[in-house]
Amino acid sequence: MDEKTEELREIFIDATGSESVTETQMESPGSLTDGDEGAVLERVSELVGTMRERYEFDSSLSDGELVDVVRCHFDGAADDTIAEHLGTEPQEVFRARMDLHLVTDGDREAPFELETLMELHADDAPIETRIETLDADEETVRRYSAVVDADMESTRANDRFRDEFRGLLTDADIEGPLAQDAHEDGLEEATEDIETDVSF
Repeated sequence: MDEKTEELREIFIDATGSESVTETQMESPGSLTDGDEGAVLERVSELVGTMRERYEFDSSLSDGELVDVVRCHFDGAADDTIAEHLGTEPQEVFRARMDLHLVTDGDREAPFELETLMELHADDAPIETRIETLDADEETVRRYSAVVDADMESTRANDRFRDEFRGLLTDADIEGPLAQDAHEDGLEEATEDIETDVSF
């Protein structure tokens, strides 16, 4: 220990009355502990359960799978990617998103005036009337009817569920399972060619 270090050590002892330093580890801003992440996902699960009780779900996915849909959706994953992750069909993921009010701008890009469909939907017009009025095939009309229904349900709930999902999973910055897999794959690729022969 040199003279300067000894001086600093004596100043520290005089100031604190202790010869040891206790290092306190703090979470960096915006980071989550395992407990925080668990609490967020528990709340997402509660919201999914509340929605299932309140609305009639078309999706056959379990609550746990629906939580995964929410997480992956806010990671920016497309329906086909989420479907592959869950071992199901993209259409099933679409139904799940509509059940959970997770409508995107892309979902609303219909080949006809969506306002017309909204009026038909509000009037509870049968599917045959919608097909004839919109001059579209049944599959397309049913898909956009689901979008309109989800948006209308969400509006009646003041977008409560959609907004809370977004707040939980974007403010908390939790990585969903797909993002985690991609992150690990990326790390593996990035480190494959790194030389580790470092001399000190």
